[in-house]
Order: sequence, then C-alpha cells, then structure tokens
Amino acid sequence: MCGIIGFTGRKPAKDILIDGLERLEYRGYDSAGIALLNDDDTLTIRKKAGRVSELRELCKDGDYSSTCGIGHTRWATHGGVTDANAHPHRCGNVALIHNGIIENYSDIIREYGLADKLVSETDSEVVAALLDTLYDGDPIAAIRKAVKIIAGSFALCIMFADRPGIIYAVRNVSPMVAAHSEEGSIIASDLTAIISFSKDYFVVPEYHILTMTQEGIRVEDLKGNEVKPQMLEITWDITAAQKGGFPHFMLKEIYEQPESLRNTITPRIVNSLPDFTEDGIDDEVFKNCENITVIACGTAMHAGIVGKAMIESELRIPVNVEIASEFRYKEPLINEKTLVIVTSQSGETIDTLEAMRLAKRCGSKVISIVNVKGSTIARESDYVLYTHAGPEIAVASTKAYSVQMAAMYLIGCRLGLVKGIYSEEQAKEFISKLLGTIPVIEETLLQADEVKTVANYIKMAPDAFFIGRGMDYTLSLEGALKLKEISYVHAEAYAAGELKHGTIALITENVPVIALATQPAVYEKMVSNIREVKARGAYVILISMGDEVTDTQICDKHIRIPKQDSLFTVFAAAVILQLIAYYTSDAKGLDVDKPRNLAKSVTVE
Repeated sequence: MCGIIGFTGRKPAKDILIDGLERLEYRGYDSAGIALLNDDDTLTIRKKAGRVSELRELCKDGDYSSTCGIGHTRWATHGGVTDANAHPHRCGNVALIHNGIIENYSDIIREYGLADKLVSETDSEVVAALLDTLYDGDPIAAIRKAVKIIAGSFALCIMFADRPGIIYAVRNVSPMVAAHSEEGSIIASDLTAIISFSKDYFVVPEYHILTMTQEGIRVEDLKGNEVKPQMLEITWDITAAQKGGFPHFMLKEIYEQPESLRNTITPRIVNSLPDFTEDGIDDEVFKNCENITVIACGTAMHAGIVGKAMIESELRIPVNVEIASEFRYKEPLINEKTLVIVTSQSGETIDTLEAMRLAKRCGSKVISIVNVKGSTIARESDYVLYTHAGPEIAVASTKAYSVQMAAMYLIGCRLGLVKGIYSEEQAKEFISKLLGTIPVIEETLLQADEVKTVANYIKMAPDAFFIGRGMDYTLSLEGALKLKEISYVHAEAYAAGELKHGTIALITENVPVIALATQPAVYEKMVSNIREVKARGAYVILISMGDEVTDTQICDKHIRIPKQDSLFTVFAAAVILQLIAYYTSDAKGLDVDKPRNLAKSVTVE
C-alpha cells in the first residue's frame, strides 16, 4: 500500500523522486523519504514522518547532485508513524524501500542474529539487515538468497553503496512497473510516477531481478537467465493524473464519470448489441454459466451488489457477492458451472487476488473487471474486461465505481442475449438505456450547488443514515461508505423495510436520513418508511426521480434526478451520493483526497 519510486539516469534524482512521490502519495502518506547513492560510494538519506511536502522542505538545502536514488511514501503496517520507521532503511552497505508485508521477519531476526542491527520497528528494515548480512560483493547473489528466505508480499528497490548508479529491484505480489527513456531508468508502484518519462513500460515479473542503470534495464530470473519483458503502452496523458483546475482529485473524478462510462461502454457495442470480441471473452463462458459469484472488496463489492440486483431481477440467474477476505477462508460453493467475476480498480487488491486464485483452483472461469492494464489480477484471470476510466487518484473511488457497475450491466446484457433470455431487440433496448445514463449524469452534475447545501447540514451531525429499497438499497451501501470514509461522519445503510426491526431506535431529532426513492414499484412503501423517520424528528434528504414524489412534507430537502428506467437510476443517484460525501468532507476542512488511515490500493493483508 506504500508508494515506491527509483530513478537512475542523467539528471539529478532528488526532484524526480520527490515529484514522483507526490503523485504516489495517495498510496500512503504517513511518512516519506529518499536515499541517494553518490559517486563516492556514500549514501545520503533524508526521511521524516508526515507528508511529502514536509520531505521536500527537509531537502530544500544541501548538495543533491546524485543521479541515482530511491524514494518511498509510507502507509504504516509494522511500527508506528515515526522518523525511524520511515523508509528508506539502511543497514551497512544496503539501502532499500519496501511495499508489502514480510510475514516471517521475526524468524529471520532470530535465525540470522539481526536484532543488534535494527533501529526501527518495521519488518522492512529486517530485509535490509538480511541483505547486508548476505552480501559478499555480489548484489544479485545476495538478492537471490534473500528472496528464498523471506515470506510474504514485497516490492523492493535496493541500492548497494559500492555499486554507484545502479538500482536493483525484485517483487512478489506487490506491484511495480518500470520504464527506460533517454533520461534514464525509472521504476515505481504505478504508472502515475513514470508517465512523464515514457509511455512505454513493463510490469516487473514476479521473482525476477532488475538491474537498472542509466543505459537500460536488465531483467533476469532467479537462475540468471535474461528475460525480455512484455512492453505495454500507457493510453492516457499525464494531465489525466493532475487536478486540471479542480480543488481535489475526487471532485475531478466525479465530473469525469460521463467520459469514463463512454470509454468503457461504447467500444463494446457492435450493431447496438454488447460484444466482447475485442476483449477476447468467449460466449462459451456465458453459455456454460449456471450461477455467478462476484468477489471484491469495499466499493468494488458494492458495484457487484448492484450487478447482482440487476442480473437476478432481469435474468433470474443466481448471483452471490462475496467479500474477498472472507471468501478465502470458507468452503466456497463454486464449481466449473460458476462464472466468477472479480472486481478491482487497481487489479492488485491482495485479498481479491488470492480469492481469485482459489476460485480458479475450484475450476471456475474468471472474468476480471479491472482499470489498470497489465495488473496482476488482469494477467491471472481467464478473461479481463478493462474499464478505461483512466487514473483514479483520490482514495475514495467514484468513477471506478460507476464503470464497474457499467461493466456488470454489459456482462448481464451479453449473458441474457447468449442464453436466449433477451431477444436482440430487448438487448438493444437495454444498451440504449445504458448509454442514456451518460447524458443523465451530465444533467445530474448541474445540481452540485444544491447538493452543497445538504452537506453544510450533514457536516454538523455525528451520525447519518441511508435508506432505500431494492436497487436503492444496494446504492445506499456505497453512499454510506463514501460519507464515512472521507468525512468521518458515522453512516450506515439500511433496507428501509428493516427500520421497524430495531434500527428506528437510532433515529433522533435532526439526525440526517438520506432516503433514496427512485424505484416506482416500491414508491408507496418507501414513502411510508420516510414518514416513519420524519415523525421521529429526522432531517430527511430525499433523492427521487422526476416528479414521482409530490408530497413536500415528507422531506426537508428534495434532490431530483432526471426521469429514466428505474433499472438504470443507480448511475445518476450515485453521483448525488458522491457529491454529498465530497462536499461534507470539504465543508469540514478535511483532506478529501487523503482520508485518515486509508490508502488507495490495498496490497497487504
């Protein structure tokens, strides 16, 4: 979950590293540091607890002419947030940065007598001490020995003091990408840090050792055989990873949703029908499917729950949605007739990755819905459906959620067509309505100022509740998550019909209740539930469609989304819920893009 970067080339490394860390800071922002390898075989290390901006200030003065260095921004797992626990770590000849978890670090300390060498509380420093102990002048040999000893996930960038101008790297599970250009060689946790150097990159293969110099990058397996990595191309511009005039990445990404949906949906429409030919997804996987299991975490799981509601109601095919971290530790009810859909924005979510591997061992075919090209989940799944949302920098996911829902809708429509549940005309109508959500979202975004007034009320509340029925309830789950993760307002989502079964005891005077009522089939029941909370003094914020709800007495604030088929209201309503969370966080003066204790990509268990 940390951000790592390394550069060796023809330009001073300090500013390149710090600029890269600022782009990676959404991966972790407890502390930051850099290590520079100088031509006189000395190492300069600067690190401190706090944000990358504080590291930049620390490095403002001094001689930083080195053209080779590594940098790290940390999300703490082992040890508290202190200067000593910040990366890089140095032990003797070795300086390194690490993303991941070393599971057997205490065994390594004991077996190799490393306790006296350690000054931090981290598992990462143990690897530096181990490498220094194993090092006899041959860096590659020391790395080979070390990776056979350590257990867990890791992405390591390593410098040896007596090897000026060279960075070594190796990984297992934890992501790393690398590129070479005329300026030199660069490696990082993800593409946002390398795009200014090259559009061509490769994903570092697991258990392969990289030797990086200003002339190029050598990749070899643990036996010493050179390997030519598969080169990939970045399809978005660096401006996509910048704020573009918006005050926060999250708000920018909310407004990017129409374009993201367009980029995800339209390439998969042929003759007005869903078509996955270009994705290489064979219709046989749909023909043989008797049930579906969706595996995901957090927001991606909520997108799966929306997909479940749509597929079950439209196609009558059973769908289970599993929390990835729980799925791994149960006896899953899946087999070769189960289509497993794995969803992850980054394609590196560790719990989802391991759950996917278990599903494959059970004989299920796996389609992954992923936003990052070449990610581990994308490479290891049987089929991959890329969402083309572009980089999502804010920790709180917005556009990735929308395109994940769209991907589920596309899969559902194709599934219905292949199985003969939908006629071609029905499928065309479905796709027309799905495409129609794009202008509806554009119209919905025009209500941002109205939503802001709601946020100014919610910001004062310690608690908030989201209620809905059917599709609205599935959306309420994500609305509650968004609010609590960035505004720290305690928020819970409930199926509205469950209020009388205990939850209504929590409704007190002026507590905000965000009520979703976009489903005509349950309008009357939903209105009754709203009256129940209103009668107990709740401050009701009603989100409904068109003019279906006409009684102004049931709510304190009424936000309307454009009228459309009720199966597709989740896309526009999601935008309203995202804006509520965003403006509440902003009104409280919080760091919207970097909420406390959270990181963007969860790559450790």
